[in-house]
Amino acid sequence: MITHLRERFNRDFTEAAYQRFLQNLDEACGMKIEFRPCETPVFLPRDLLQNMVESGQELIRQLHQPDYLQASTRAIPAAYHAPNEGTHPDFIQVDFAVTRDADNQWQPQLIELQGCASLYAFQYLLPHAYQEAYGFEGLNYLLNGLTDESYLALLRDVLLNGYDPAQVVLMEVEPEQQKTLPDFRLTEKLFGIRTVDVAHLRKRGRRLTYERDGQEIEIARLYNRVIIDEFARKNIQAAFDFRDELDIEWAGHPNWYFRWSKFSLPYLKHPSVPRAWFLNELPEVPNDLDKFVLKPLFSFAGSGVKVHVTPEDLAAIPETERGDYLLQEKVTYAPAIATLDEPSKVEVRIMFVWPQGAAEPVAVTTLTRMSKGAMMGVDFNKNKTWVGSSCGFFERA
Repeated sequence: MITHLRERFNRDFTEAAYQRFLQNLDEACGMKIEFRPCETPVFLPRDLLQNMVESGQELIRQLHQPDYLQASTRAIPAAYHAPNEGTHPDFIQVDFAVTRDADNQWQPQLIELQGCASLYAFQYLLPHAYQEAYGFEGLNYLLNGLTDESYLALLRDVLLNGYDPAQVVLMEVEPEQQKTLPDFRLTEKLFGIRTVDVAHLRKRGRRLTYERDGQEIEIARLYNRVIIDEFARKNIQAAFDFRDELDIEWAGHPNWYFRWSKFSLPYLKHPSVPRAWFLNELPEVPNDLDKFVLKPLFSFAGSGVKVHVTPEDLAAIPETERGDYLLQEKVTYAPAIATLDEPSKVEVRIMFVWPQGAAEPVAVTTLTRMSKGAMMGVDFNKNKTWVGSSCGFFERA
């Protein structure tokens, strides 16, 4: 979207450079990456990026209120309401679609806000891999004036909280089967934190333990990457119950995944936020129903979303379940990124961390996704190029 940078990148692009980029990523992660890294990063105009960061901060302030905290308790399934959640999430992801307004200016539109962790280690590696493969320099990829050193130091503090890395584990469901495994491998490489399958943890009284190098180690802190929707759907058998009173700390408490989620959309008031209602609070069925999507509050990886909604779809949902569905105004992505054929649409995730004791979270970096299909998912972009996962670069002030 920075025209001169895009034109230069596209002009100089070669498939050999892209293959070198992929090879660099695989070698750095020590494995073959199963999701699709995009051919190109996204060159973000500073004013648009600043708009996204400031909008994200304002949305977070709106949710960090006692009234919302009370209301969002119903978003947490009773069987997974874990104690000791703290006063705020450690990690926050704010996803914006890049759109154009009536004056043809770039504008961010909120897709989702999530109180959970993301690919903090992988998104640190990714811009380095782009720079190494394509040779461009002089651009920033970290926010708030962070350097590589200060980014890693901040993340280390949030993840470890002063503990020995051996006492901290990254907890996930069947981690070896997850497409995010490269991020787990890099987290261990950068911070010494091992990844452990949630089903392999042991419970000793109020403590959790795991096996490390032939020894049973007590866990002081959990870097939580478990998505409860997946945990429940796969009927994972763990040695502990999420409701247990445990002598552990959380880096990414599971309650915030539900509190700050799709559930929050009807409560947010901001120019970047599309209209949204819980189905049981919908005053009337909109005449322009084709401009809305229907989303279940509890789903994994976008499952159950209806893009083409009919009155019959709404009527088919039982009264007792209507509070668990969201009717949300569609967001029209702009064809923002010029490629070697058709343009790509782009979604930008502003990734925040919120250290304990800090008044506000810190925006640290970006994760971007590019698409040429009807939606962002892999299924809508099969056999397409210049789509997939990426990151943002921007010009220095």
